[in-house]
Parts: sequence; C-alpha cells; structure tokens
Amino acid sequence: MSNDHPYSPAKRAGQLIFVSGALSVDHNYQPVKGRKEAVDAVLERMRERLATEGGKLSDVVKLTYFVTDVSLREECNDQFREHFLDARPARSFVEASALPYGATVEIDAIAMLQD
Repeated sequence: MSNDHPYSPAKRAGQLIFVSGALSVDHNYQPVKGRKEAVDAVLERMRERLATEGGKLSDVVKLTYFVTDVSLREECNDQFREHFLDARPARSFVEASALPYGATVEIDAIAMLQD
C-alpha cells in the first residue's frame, strides 16, 4: 500500500463490503478519456475491489456517484441500467469540483453478501 493510499480499497464487515471510491483511471492512475469509457473504467475498478472481498456487482445495495460534470448523468444512468437494474441498489449522484488524478467519475459502494 502506498503512502498516497493509506486505506483499504474494500473492507468486509460481516456480510457487508464497504468499497472505497473507485476512480475513472487506468492502473497507472491516468484519467480515462471519453465519457462512456470513463464510466466503464470506474465500474471495472469497482468489480476488482469487490472481488478482493468475495463480492460482485449484483451484491451492491448502495452506490454514491461523484462526477466532475453533472451532464455525465446520462452515461451513468445507461451504465446503471445495464449492470444494476436487476439488483436495483439505492444511488446518490453528486457533482464535485475535482477528483483525484484528474478522474471525471468516482463511485463508492456498499455491498451485502448473500448466504
């Protein structure tokens, strides 16, 4: 873990998994270009973090989206419909003035593992 990341990307507590904000960056922390591509990248980071604690996207019960441009809502809604509609997690959508590493989207989540 680097000094820049003194937290857990995901932390399991009983049946819950708390996922720290996943950013729309590549594995070298470079911002992903393109609106749809940025939203897809942040979802992939979310999948990776959930998997470290035995979770998957269908386990997500709450998402919080942070975006640097509220007009990204359309791309985020498309992604949400594609990946979360069956699970129907709760969601918040917040515009932020800036995100780390020049990312345009960040999502944190709470997931609940099924027995």
